[in-house]
Amino acid sequence: MSNNQKSGKSQADKFKAAARRAECDTDEAAFEAKLKKLAETKPEPKGAGEKA
Repeated sequence: MSNNQKSGKSQADKFKAAARRAECDTDEAAFEAKLKKLAETKPEPKGAGEKA
């Protein structure tokens, strides 16, 4: 029997519970605003993070 069957919770339910414990924002507008901010961030030039 897997852990999922023992607890009776789906993986999605466990994820939601963990997000609540971490006090994640559940507001969709806030999520979209944060996503837009990330999407606007310019990536580092290729090779900038590599060691020579």
